[in-house]
Amino acid sequence: MENLIENIIIDFVKNYSKEHNTKTRWLTPIVGFADSENPEFLELKDIISEKHLTPKEVLSESESVICYFLPFSKEINLGNVKPGLASEDWAISYVETNKMIEKLNDNLSAKLDEMNYKCSKIPKEYKFDKEKLISYWSERHVAKIAGLGTFGINNMLITKKGCNGRFGSLITSAKLKPSEKPDYEYCLYKYNGSCKLCIEKCEKEALKINEFDRKKCHEVCSMNEKVYEKYGVADVCGKCLCNVPCSFKNPSKILHDKLKK
Repeated sequence: MENLIENIIIDFVKNYSKEHNTKTRWLTPIVGFADSENPEFLELKDIISEKHLTPKEVLSESESVICYFLPFSKEINLGNVKPGLASEDWAISYVETNKMIEKLNDNLSAKLDEMNYKCSKIPKEYKFDKEKLISYWSERHVAKIAGLGTFGINNMLITKKGCNGRFGSLITSAKLKPSEKPDYEYCLYKYNGSCKLCIEKCEKEALKINEFDRKKCHEVCSMNEKVYEKYGVADVCGKCLCNVPCSFKNPSKILHDKLKK
């Protein structure tokens, strides 16, 4: 069942750009699964907000959460390295990927419905609180529970394919085997203290080693949103995850593999 779901997601993304004539190109997604009863979901009420949802609060019959990472092409990432505004392609990729996530979840829900499983997407009102600048369903934190990666000091979730992309999820009544979680940090700074490039790239100085100024970050994202509003909602920046060691891979892997030998 897990392989079937993974293949549905991969095939959908593979064909999406041609079928919908998007400018954005995506690499092969990675998929993970979490048990809806995992206590880490409840912990997010302390870590993020007491309003943060658990899978059971969204779908009472929930057994599992399907999570996936949609990597952008390298060209999109490397085109967003210049200081200043986010690149036009970066803004477009954000908007187009969000639209694809909606359609992907609809497609996956329909496939699972044919097998008599219920599914639920997260209601839009829980996606982002513009006053508190937090999400009541954090795709990155949920993806971490599903074993897709570990957090970097840039607050991005670093996967085995890096952090150059977006996360999506779907809650389902299907009982799926939870994915294994990483047993070491993918972020080079957290692994051995050797990298702080993402902090150096943040022009607003919103990032520090153990600190994140949401307001400063949001100011930049809002500025980009106004510039690129003709494409849709593009409240983005992304400078801290462009052309850094964790953009396209887990940079700690080679070091960790050497230690294991």
